[in-house]
Amino acid sequence: MSADLALSGLSKTFAASAAPALDDLSLTVAAGTCTAVLGPSGSGKSTLLRVIAGLETPDRGSVSIGGRDVAAIAAERRGVGMVFQRSLLFPHLSVLDNVAFSDRVSGMPKTRARDRAERYLDTVRLAGYGSRRVGELSGGQEQRVAIARALAAEPAVLLLDEPFSALDPALRADMHDLLEAVRADVSPTILLVTHDRDEAARVADRIALVENGRLLHEGTVADAYRKPGSLRAAELMGGRNAVVGEVRDGIHRSALGAAAAPGVADGPATLVFRHEDVRVGEVTDADPLRAVGTVQARRPVGARSEVVIRAGALTLYAEIPSVSPLGPGDEVAVAVPEALAHVVAG
Repeated sequence: MSADLALSGLSKTFAASAAPALDDLSLTVAAGTCTAVLGPSGSGKSTLLRVIAGLETPDRGSVSIGGRDVAAIAAERRGVGMVFQRSLLFPHLSVLDNVAFSDRVSGMPKTRARDRAERYLDTVRLAGYGSRRVGELSGGQEQRVAIARALAAEPAVLLLDEPFSALDPALRADMHDLLEAVRADVSPTILLVTHDRDEAARVADRIALVENGRLLHEGTVADAYRKPGSLRAAELMGGRNAVVGEVRDGIHRSALGAAAAPGVADGPATLVFRHEDVRVGEVTDADPLRAVGTVQARRPVGARSEVVIRAGALTLYAEIPSVSPLGPGDEVAVAVPEALAHVVAG
């Protein structure tokens, strides 16, 4: 119950806006894998899902599922399931009949459709909930039913449009575990839209970064964090550290030191690295990327603290344990492991 999803040169402009919602966007999602689409509000993420589902028609480009162009295929026949931020369940139907809805519409006998619905309720860990009304469910349970209903249609591609964003953190964690179990059970091809980088890293195999309707970066979760395709991609992944410099003969040189820059053309370039990867107070002469500076600010970030360090013209961000005595005005040495730094052009 999965197929490759291939998007080629998708463009879409709405009459109410001169700016394109999608701008020559191409992306491939391998069968049975999950790609998370991240980007700011208004970047075209939801439009992308609607075009794939057949709810919007692109101005240019193609959508192929399992190697077949689906441009001429009606939305309900594309083999695509979609779950939104709101569950959109039918309040007049029981939980079981909500899940059985697509089978009943297709003409399947009620008994068989309900038997299949029970299976999918079990998949989303709601066995025994079939007789309940929608109004008796919590928000998290409603989303589980919405996922079960989408899966019951046996889609080749499952589209998730921020389905967990309205849930509290504990429920979201439960839903992430559920999605992992669903993938293990039925292995659908999934395209997930989310604003949450942590959610993307938790549930997806790959991350696609989208802004102004264009694809900025696509790759593994690790590469999205530590080997972004551009400075803007690094910023969208929450990167705080960007040190300008210049590449000559494959080496990036900056106020922080020298680092290898394979594949980057000579000229202005920026060294990017995660604040989590900055070593504070653990520096040796063997570290090629290092500096000495003064702590300008300290602020709590969950169980740890973020420090802002001024080192000459550089402003660097790092994380330290909450029990560290380091504070504003303290002098400190910092280093960045070269293997965890990445050079982008510009």
